[in-house]
Amino acid sequence: MEMPLNPQSVDIVLVSPRNPLNIGAVARAMANFGFARLSVVSPFAPHWREARSAVGAPELLLDARETVTLAEAVATCTLVIGTGTLTHRKAEQPVVSLPSLAPLVRDELAGGGRIALVFGPEKHGLTREDLSWCHLLVEIPTDPRQPSTNLGQAVAVCLYELASRAFSQPVESASQNPEDTADGSARKSVPAAPSGSLELLAGVIEESMLASGYSPETMQAANRHDLRLLLRRLAPNPRDTRRILGLFRRILWRLHHTQNGK
Repeated sequence: MEMPLNPQSVDIVLVSPRNPLNIGAVARAMANFGFARLSVVSPFAPHWREARSAVGAPELLLDARETVTLAEAVATCTLVIGTGTLTHRKAEQPVVSLPSLAPLVRDELAGGGRIALVFGPEKHGLTREDLSWCHLLVEIPTDPRQPSTNLGQAVAVCLYELASRAFSQPVESASQNPEDTADGSARKSVPAAPSGSLELLAGVIEESMLASGYSPETMQAANRHDLRLLLRRLAPNPRDTRRILGLFRRILWRLHHTQNGK
């Protein structure tokens, strides 16, 4: 049976935007292409919801979600896609070109996943720390002499690409729950565990590393960063994430009781 993909399964996330007019331009572009879920992380201006540039989309701004951290904004998403240029950075995650993004989005949504498309602040884009929450980095093709684009324009270009290639045709829905297969294996269409579950797992693994003396204080930030990237590269499904979480909780329990002489 064929079913249409839902653009409301895509969250547009703006990290620390400074100019309310740019936020309004993003809302207008979202409305142009049928997207409605906007999250704004630590906006610089307190009155960004009043941006006059949100022509035809004032309700979208009013309904937008404001969060303190990127982690909170993408917690329910199974595929987090950062945006940017490689002109002044070396990517630590797979890089896809914008024309190659639509098939990845279609596959993820067809399997029941949820997507976040993340854009950085106007001045410098997403930081290395911001990108550690991302499974992929999508590069917008621009002229090397002027690699950066306006925030509203970047969002409009990406959403046009998705609207025209990812949502223009229905997809065949899955007829079987992958977690109910005879051998318990996950089919390709199974979405990865949401970002919030991966962060919970990362926290328990890091606590185990600290309890075992594996992670000295000078390396804790670097290890945390690398662990976040590793889990997103491995992309475990929800069932495997729960199993690994249980394993490390047991290890942590044993470490604490051994240290207490029990």
